[in-house]
Amino acid sequence: MSAPSAAEATPALPWRDALKVYLEPATLRMLALGFSAGLPLLLVLGTLSFRLREAGIDRATIGFLSWVGLAYGFKWVWAPLVDRLPLPPLTTLLGRRRGWLLLAQMVVIVGLVGMAVNDPSAGLRPMIWCALLVAFGSATQDIALDAFRIESAETRKQAALAAAYQTGYRLAMIWAGAGVLWVAAWAEVSGASGYQNGAWKTAYLVMAGSMAVGVLTVLLSPEPIRRVLPQPKNAAEWLQSVLIEPFADFIRRYKWQAALILSLIAIYRISDVVMGIMANPFYVDMGFTKEEVANVSKVFGVIMTLVGAFVGGVLSMRIGVMRVLMLGAVLSAASNLLFAWLAGRGHDLHALIAVVSADNLAGGIASAAFIAYLSSLTNVSYSATQYALFSSLMLLLPKFIAGYSGVFVDAYGYSTFFIATAVLGVPVLALVALASRAARAQHASTASTDPNS
Repeated sequence: MSAPSAAEATPALPWRDALKVYLEPATLRMLALGFSAGLPLLLVLGTLSFRLREAGIDRATIGFLSWVGLAYGFKWVWAPLVDRLPLPPLTTLLGRRRGWLLLAQMVVIVGLVGMAVNDPSAGLRPMIWCALLVAFGSATQDIALDAFRIESAETRKQAALAAAYQTGYRLAMIWAGAGVLWVAAWAEVSGASGYQNGAWKTAYLVMAGSMAVGVLTVLLSPEPIRRVLPQPKNAAEWLQSVLIEPFADFIRRYKWQAALILSLIAIYRISDVVMGIMANPFYVDMGFTKEEVANVSKVFGVIMTLVGAFVGGVLSMRIGVMRVLMLGAVLSAASNLLFAWLAGRGHDLHALIAVVSADNLAGGIASAAFIAYLSSLTNVSYSATQYALFSSLMLLLPKFIAGYSGVFVDAYGYSTFFIATAVLGVPVLALVALASRAARAQHASTASTDPNS
């Protein structure tokens, strides 16, 4: 098939049509599936760091344990299998995409139950293994879900699907970040002090049950129209088509621009990811209670995330993905400076509300544009594998650096740490500008050689 044009190539939709896309069944399905995708992430990262800090685990250990999230960074390794390998009888009953989605969701549920019944204060190893199981299942779900999303609508509607996906994803992250704290606080034994594992057990079991949203959506959704793929004649041809061709196709289509695009993908979310690991330990050390963090995230965080994802999706269709990508990069780095300001104020609930609101607004705008950008880069013949490569690359370097976040905080303090994470976002601005210029040049070249343009 012909190479997809740059992210800016499609004409802008009228405002009315751009808004109506959000009411289409495919978009609403992505809202629920985005919830299923977003739920596990914080439960093995941010929320887990709050739980571990409360259990008396030191910050350096918490930082290194964030490397569990590297499972998301290596999902491209098994993405070709998810893209092509059938799962009898699930593939027969549900189809290729839904079969893999259901299997991955079951793995996540089993892992969350394991995290619920284990006590980190009695030993970290069982908790780590269960967290790895959740991360592996969640990463596999992401692979299948990204392909499901890309194959569910035409290119010009991908920004709306991405925004709906991000809205569901962020709602789940707030439920897994704020809701789990509220449940844990509610389940605590009145009058008891210190870490209460029984309360966290209840909270994590509730989170495991919340995966039912995704399971039911998978069971009730139609399978995307199946693409008839050529059958390999031997093992060598299979390896070529499944493992090598998806990556070779990307290089052929973008040539020298591929290095620029991959560099941008590798660091676009670096400010958010590196900062995020220490956010919950920061709240604990600043004296904020579980109820305070939960209420602020649940009320103000939800509102601003919904606004951000919606604005990011609509603006991407109106003024182009690359412009919104730049806006998101600026806002994401700037919001980290607000955390440095909060560190100097101590336990100030109103300041926490302002900072969390601004951070969620920036994150919603940046994520909606970034997902639309990644989707525009894929060839639908290799949607699962190529998108997994992009989204894995997005996490590898940030997650690796984030592992040292606890050591950095111990050495220099929270304020310096948050400022440093904002500075990490500066190179992103230059790469977005270069990628935008390259996208315009590619579109102009395509238009000049297309007799129908």
